[in-house]
Amino acid sequence: MFPNPLEYFNETYLTILSRVFKYLAYAMPFILVGLGWKMWVRHRNADWLSTLTWVMLEIKIPRDVYKTPLAMEMALGNALSQAGGVGTNLKKYWQGRVIVWFSLEIVSTEGEIHFYIRTPIQFRNIIESQLYAQYPQAEIFTVDDYALKAIASMHEEEWDLWGCEQHLKKPDPYPIKTYVDYGLDKATTKIEEEAGLIDPITGVLEWMGSMKKDEHVWVQIMVRSSKNSHDKPGAFFFFFEDWKDKAKREIDGIKAKYEGGADALEALGKKMKMTKLEQETITAIERSLDKPAFDTGIRTIYLAKKNAFRGENVNGIVGLFRPYSSNNLNGFKIAHETDFDNPWQDFSGNKKVALKKHMLEEYLERAYFYPPDSHHFFTLTAEEIATIYHFPGRVSTTPTFKRIESKKSEPPVNLPM
Repeated sequence: MFPNPLEYFNETYLTILSRVFKYLAYAMPFILVGLGWKMWVRHRNADWLSTLTWVMLEIKIPRDVYKTPLAMEMALGNALSQAGGVGTNLKKYWQGRVIVWFSLEIVSTEGEIHFYIRTPIQFRNIIESQLYAQYPQAEIFTVDDYALKAIASMHEEEWDLWGCEQHLKKPDPYPIKTYVDYGLDKATTKIEEEAGLIDPITGVLEWMGSMKKDEHVWVQIMVRSSKNSHDKPGAFFFFFEDWKDKAKREIDGIKAKYEGGADALEALGKKMKMTKLEQETITAIERSLDKPAFDTGIRTIYLAKKNAFRGENVNGIVGLFRPYSSNNLNGFKIAHETDFDNPWQDFSGNKKVALKKHMLEEYLERAYFYPPDSHHFFTLTAEEIATIYHFPGRVSTTPTFKRIESKKSEPPVNLPM
């Protein structure tokens, strides 16, 4: 007599279900302990972060002082790398310490360009000393937060904004187009003028300088010393890899196409040779391996009174980082914009309003790396960061970038070097 298929299925189903619940019962204590530990660490992190005091620095340089982005790479690489540790496990898990971050900001207030750095107060002297080492005649001021001042003077119903984040198009190891690729790494003022070199930040600042009354553009570049804890592709749970390992894997992937030996290739009737483009890609990635690396998040906002809001400036924000893109290497693409592609995604318009408020709140908090406002971040080297954040040289005499009128004699004394 043949067994009833329905009874057989039910018995099998019940057997599997009982085993699942049995193993789940064994695993549940470990799951609860893991979740509890995670909540504890987040709580301690939040408590520690609430104790930090922040300061906003504005940097101005004289009219007759011009340096290439290499100076900013040296200043930022040396300064920001000193904030890369949290100390012992006791400090990390009991006190809740995390790697602190900095916000490098380029701002256009009705067309006037300003450079700011927001830093925890304990790193203020380090930031200043490294900037003075590269720009001895610079002046650095402690200022109020321009964003808070702007928001305080606004009536919500009179203003509108459009914002987005910038993400990389390719994996982190592929560098963006930097000032080195533009030939500015060894340039002097005379060479720049004679060779007609172009500083990639020129177009960015000139567009930002075109803002009119009641228009603002805010560029926020948040950086912290790389945690070396990026998820490893194909791995489960707590398996991570250094960004340099990712870079080496990308290089190995390019080279792997040409492995196998001459006999094997001739047998296939192929004479394979690495292309010039592939060789340049490997060289660019290898150059990055020698640079300090930083976890990075970029946020951009266009803010204006509704009667002054110009839709074409949204396109300006979208293309703002285009000068740093390279077809064979890397570039930027927008993400998490405060808009929807299709009208049926937000018939009432309430979702769009919520997105704008959230974007503005996160901008004011400079929140990016840690819960509850953690976002996707990527790795940039000091060379790449200095490319998108540096004072314009003679190749970019942007009229709306306000320089101080004359050189200072020397930087302040008693700064740590």
